[in-house]
Amino acid sequence: MAKIPYIRGVRPNIPTREELRERIPGWGVDLDPADRPAFPREIVNGVPEGVLWDYPDEQPETYPRERSIEHAQLTPVFGTVAPLEGIPGAIRRFAYARFSEARAAHWLLLLAADRVESKQHLWRSLGSDRPDSFLQETGVTVERKVASIRPRLGGRVDKHHVVDPVVIALPAIAGGWVAWRALRGAARMAVGR
Repeated sequence: MAKIPYIRGVRPNIPTREELRERIPGWGVDLDPADRPAFPREIVNGVPEGVLWDYPDEQPETYPRERSIEHAQLTPVFGTVAPLEGIPGAIRRFAYARFSEARAAHWLLLLAADRVESKQHLWRSLGSDRPDSFLQETGVTVERKVASIRPRLGGRVDKHHVVDPVVIALPAIAGGWVAWRALRGAARMAVGR
């Protein structure tokens, strides 16, 4: 018998059907199996008859992986390429531990973790001996070589091309300005002005 990875009735404070019907208009319209589009082929419990595979051996979990609170366990096989680390990892762990995937807060926290991680990579790049070239990332240099400025003036399907240089270069320019001001202030304090 295969394991069922979903938790049933374990979570606290689950509203009753009556409470949900009062709170959400139209809730429970598909409770009757005859009203469901997949009926009668819907499998209500477990694995259908005639399945020719067994539940696969589970991959060992070498470090804690993120998983939805709706799932009792990880899938038998999962990715290990990008382990969670640092501040973005803490934000992602919090999103998975605290919020259901059905909540906007879950996804907004994951987006915030992506933004934090991208800024970490930006600052790491600026501190390296070969920082990212923001001018090349905007695509302006390639367009100048290939088709001059015509693609930016019209005929493109994506309309965000006008703000691409600003979105990519502005954080770097603003960060450079802040760093310059901080160094300038530190130099003035050292001189004693």
